[in-house]
Amino acid sequence: MTQSSPNYMFDASEKPSLEHFNVPLVIATDESVKEYGCLVDDPDTFDIEIVRWPAPGWRPIDEGTGDEGGYVEGTFHGNWKGDILYGANEAVNGNYVLGWSTDPQQASADEATCPRDKVLLWHMNYHPDGGQLFFPLDNKPFVVPLALPGDDLTPDKVVAFWCDGSRGLYIRPSIWHEGIFPVEDNQRFLDRQGKVHARVSCDIGREFGVYLSVPLPAKVTS
Repeated sequence: MTQSSPNYMFDASEKPSLEHFNVPLVIATDESVKEYGCLVDDPDTFDIEIVRWPAPGWRPIDEGTGDEGGYVEGTFHGNWKGDILYGANEAVNGNYVLGWSTDPQQASADEATCPRDKVLLWHMNYHPDGGQLFFPLDNKPFVVPLALPGDDLTPDKVVAFWCDGSRGLYIRPSIWHEGIFPVEDNQRFLDRQGKVHARVSCDIGREFGVYLSVPLPAKVTS
């Protein structure tokens, strides 16, 4: 059977050596993230957006229907193992290889062979059915790559937001993103997202012949 969706778990060596495209880093503030979503102080009082099912023809979807799927919630884990960053999303039972700190042909899952000062990102996706909230449970810095809606994604449209770990980050529906990149070895996040979990993907390496080089500093000065 031909696989129509990306394989998110694999050996890093299955990916080729590619050039790196440097993604700009921006400190996440209320102003800097407003086109993509917002920062969140209290997840218990925050509701995510659920998008109504699109009408297939000229007749509209009945009011009060098409957006009843609600959301799911669980813990998102970001775990570094050697040079490889893994993600696990309990909300949707997802497991992912998010990226590497060095060339995937040399990346080791047993030990760190280089400083973890960047993530080489191979993939991004968006959810048209709802928004997504990541709230840090460990109060540690993290980085999230984002791009504005539109299927004509290109590497130059991606921005990396550095968050200090004191607030959560909400991503609106159809915003391109990937899992959360922890600055330290391991980090946990409350994840809340649309239950339908529709996903549109872009294999960056395959489409553009590069990996996105996302900076991963422990500290950022304004």
